[in-house]
Amino acid sequence: MTSTGQQAPAATPAVARGNAPVLELEHVTLELGGRTILRDTSFVVNQGEFIGVLGPNGAGKTTLMRAVLGLVPAAGGAIRVLGQAIERGNASIGYMPQTRSALAGRRVRGRDFVAMAADGHRWGLPHADANTRAEVDRVLDLVGASKLALRPLSELSGGERQRLLLAQCLLGNPKLLLLDEPLISLDPHHQKSVVELVRRVQRELGIAVLFSAHELNPLLNSLDRVLYLGSGVAALGTVDEVITRPVLSRLYGSPIDVMRVNGRIFVMSGGVEVEKHDHEHEHDEAGGHSHGHAHGHSHEHGHSHHHSHQHDSRDGHTHDV
Repeated sequence: MTSTGQQAPAATPAVARGNAPVLELEHVTLELGGRTILRDTSFVVNQGEFIGVLGPNGAGKTTLMRAVLGLVPAAGGAIRVLGQAIERGNASIGYMPQTRSALAGRRVRGRDFVAMAADGHRWGLPHADANTRAEVDRVLDLVGASKLALRPLSELSGGERQRLLLAQCLLGNPKLLLLDEPLISLDPHHQKSVVELVRRVQRELGIAVLFSAHELNPLLNSLDRVLYLGSGVAALGTVDEVITRPVLSRLYGSPIDVMRVNGRIFVMSGGVEVEKHDHEHEHDEAGGHSHGHAHGHSHEHGHSHHHSHQHDSRDGHTHDV
């Protein structure tokens, strides 16, 4: 396991994928509103990894993603994507923010909604060029949403709208996806479908995914590793390495019990399941939901779309406590 927050050398290398790290944090400190969100944190995410990002409300899941996007400056340390210093509008990153409630009432067609992110227009694409149309067709097919192309968002289920949001994230062939609580407001059936879809696409494309959630169990069968945040530090490792009483008690700052029942894992505090009572939006750390766009504007639903085609061959490293 790679636990972060101190400076001892790594004892366990990151999962080898035969490529350079996609995301590196080196002694990173994040502060927001006078509060330290992460302190001296170092870890590496490699190409082809599916990472579940978990932790109590306010632990820093959204802030971490916004920092990787260059929207929250690090108070210390360095963040690199594909070996390069982070910058706003990085086209190698696809991002799905939490704010999605406004989509349910919109009459825009699925195809036009996806194309908005491809071309940078806010109110539709009456004259999308051939390249844009081909790219939209590609990502719609990739997420199994071609049949949704002509239907308005207002007629789609939450799970169907999530397919279109994922299609937006995949425009331009990003190497890293940041998905901020995509399971919020979905029933268990749609949660399962969304996780399986992301996992299938992630494996097919060989990209890295950071998938934040307030509950571990929907992700259990898809995860490569877990990044658990809490008390200003983080632990990165397999489920068996991270989801333990000692590690989670340290991250929560209070005694935590871990129960495994019928293939499910329950994180308990004083006999109460922690995750069931700790899944509010992280408004206190996000500080609003207007995110930068690669073309210089924000869509009204807060979606931010970032892609590039940078590559680096350096080997990554981690730090262990």
